[in-house]
Amino acid sequence: MGSYSIDFARSARKELMKLQPAMAERVDAAILKLADDPHPPGSLKLAGDESAYRIRVGDYRIIYEIRNEVLVVMIVKIGHRKDIYR
Repeated sequence: MGSYSIDFARSARKELMKLQPAMAERVDAAILKLADDPHPPGSLKLAGDESAYRIRVGDYRIIYEIRNEVLVVMIVKIGHRKDIYR
């Protein structure tokens, strides 16, 4: 499996910038690991979308899509678990 590149939806990038610095570092580290392994342990496929997954980082969730044809992991949404699925 080749290395994937990471891309962000504009709204996901804004949410990352709003996080507290310590949590932002943890989320950023988890996102960077997706480049090497887009299916890390603990990732779950989301119902209703062929390519959407989520990973947990503490109380935060990262929703992302895997675009295998172009080797891109698109970060769609980042948020607290109480708000992310709304």
